[in-house]
Amino acid sequence: MSSSVKTAISLRQPLFDDVNDLANELNISRSKVFVLAVEDFLKKYENKKMLSKINEAFSDYPDEKEVETNTLLKSKQRKILEREQW
Repeated sequence: MSSSVKTAISLRQPLFDDVNDLANELNISRSKVFVLAVEDFLKKYENKKMLSKINEAFSDYPDEKEVETNTLLKSKQRKILEREQW
């Protein structure tokens, strides 16, 4: 089990009251509420970064020039294949 580190944070009173109410409702400590919230935030943040990287990897659509070149190459390849004896 990893060691714990204490930290102090400042909260607006209404937020503190909400955290306190939630801790009481869930029958856990306020610290545990913060740990769960930060873990959830970090997980969502990592997922967002991963999604961004995936989207970036798939955003490399061929531009007009590449499409034109590919079409020309396919046409030439088709003509070459049509002359081949199978």
